Amino acid sequence: MIAIIAILAAILFPVFAQAKLAAKKTVSLSNQKQLGLAMIMYANDYDDLYAREDGCTLNDSQVTSFNNLPAGTDPTPWCNGAGPTGNGTGGYAFRDSDYSWPKWVQPYTKSNSLSLHPVIQPSSSALNQGEIEGGYALNTALTGASNTWGNEPLTAHKFQYQVRTPWDGGSTTAVPSPSEAWLIMEQIDLSVVGAYDYGSNASGTTETLYPLAVKEHWEGYFYNDYTGGADPQKDCGGNGTLDSTAAPFQETVPISYCDGHVKALPVGAFLANTPTAAQYLSGGYSKYALCGFYTSFYSDGSPNTNLDYPFWGMGQ
Repeated sequence: MIAIIAILAAILFPVFAQAKLAAKKTVSLSNQKQLGLAMIMYANDYDDLYAREDGCTLNDSQVTSFNNLPAGTDPTPWCNGAGPTGNGTGGYAFRDSDYSWPKWVQPYTKSNSLSLHPVIQPSSSALNQGEIEGGYALNTALTGASNTWGNEPLTAHKFQYQVRTPWDGGSTTAVPSPSEAWLIMEQIDLSVVGAYDYGSNASGTTETLYPLAVKEHWEGYFYNDYTGGADPQKDCGGNGTLDSTAAPFQETVPISYCDGHVKALPVGAFLANTPTAAQYLSGGYSKYALCGFYTSFYSDGSPNTNLDYPFWGMGQ
């Protein structure tokens, strides 16, 4: 009898695990759909432009344990990174930048819980500062971002005073094929997908953002075991095994598209829809900011956005 039970358990446990993962995948797709539709509703109310705000609002943290301050409290210490005691705890809890972009559409979603991914755990350091980073990431190359609250000087990369405008202007109608261009994806560690900038464009108080449409970068993100050339900063490989943390749902990535529909896209299709650096960058690239999931990178090559890659909002 014990042997029979053991055999049944060995057969059924993997089935139950797959069923549980499938249910979490459904939750992830539902969260993304609501967030994506909220972005579209926002644009409908704001002259066709995607949200790209920056501000400081009392008691609006995604980490709700911070939202217990009396009305009239100055929220500034919870927005400038220092935190109320100067040690950084809660330092960005009430900041309304692209790193907490679900706040932009919270009036439409009426929920903070949509920011929580059913599998990917948010960064503990971000939670300590009052943010949720890791789970759902916004394509800021399409939406843009304004890091302008408080007219802060050019100090920390994350919150330097800078207006960042998409190369196409940042409107919904500027996207050639909304049903093919992605707006939100799941991503480990960060809440934004870093945009591409180059040369002198990467500094100053204004910046133009281009898609992070470089196949080598995403190969390095999705795959383990770098096996490329001598310099991993220039050759991310992509010949290793698939990283299950980067694609936890059976080698697929839930994607929210610009027309509001969602789809679990196989990693292979994601890469097939992305140009190589040689195709996308006219001058190649000289500096490559990590092959993993970290923010933007810089290059000497001006991007060719006329390529027919509608997945990245490019083409005619």
